Amino acid sequence: MSDRIAVIGAGQMGNGIAHVFAQSDFPVTIIDVSAAALERGVATIRRNLDRQLKKGTIDAAALEATMGRVSTSPDMDAAADASVIIEAATENVALKFDIFTRLDAIAPAGAILASNTSSISITQIAARTKRPADVIGMHFMNPVPVMQLVEVIRGIATSDETTARTVALAKAIGKTPCEANDFPGFIANRILMPMINEAFYCLMEHVGTAESIDTVMKLGMNHPMGPLTLADFIGLDTCVAILDVLHDGIGDPKYRACPLLRKYVDAGWLGRKTGRGVYTYAST
Repeated sequence: MSDRIAVIGAGQMGNGIAHVFAQSDFPVTIIDVSAAALERGVATIRRNLDRQLKKGTIDAAALEATMGRVSTSPDMDAAADASVIIEAATENVALKFDIFTRLDAIAPAGAILASNTSSISITQIAARTKRPADVIGMHFMNPVPVMQLVEVIRGIATSDETTARTVALAKAIGKTPCEANDFPGFIANRILMPMINEAFYCLMEHVGTAESIDTVMKLGMNHPMGPLTLADFIGLDTCVAILDVLHDGIGDPKYRACPLLRKYVDAGWLGRKTGRGVYTYAST
């Protein structure tokens, strides 16, 4: 493959994105200011590949070849030779704006500058650069190695060429791209987050227990997991951040985050990543 990939952020989404590109023969550099995060990210990739090895979906040679295509750096300048740069930092507007301002000065001409944002305006992100035609949303689903969908979001200035290249990249790594226009929450979270939010209202108002709410949605609507379990998996702080983007961007009070959801976040009960959210999780 001719494209060299840089992924900004070594967290859950970033290491998953790096995993799928490396497994599809792309050289990948994961960039993160935290050495510990880089170490955890690479360890997660190997652990997930080990699972694939045990399931028989890859062999040992493929595992080692994939790991050999993954490199790391604490320095954003490591993106200077990448033709595709995917930002996968925390869902924070100011942070993403800063990253794209810096990438604009570093990335080679013609590079795709993609954001894995789940809700923040691609148009606003692109405006922080002098090359808005090259900026696009590439929203992967979590966990990235397992989930098939990539939501491809065009900003107002995103070029047809950038969109076509991004769609082709998604297909090259075995994903199914789905194009969306640049509205708050895009398609996925415009629909998902109100459902999760309403589940929290049901919990707050004692319409049912958490287990009952999740079971109704699993067995009644054939969802693979209930909305409260899913919220814990996503991260309750991320859910609030996305709802805030929806509420601010659309202005409809139906997107106002449930007070109970905010209270859990205020308590530090963020879901699986902290060991407690709606449910309590054993430490790993």
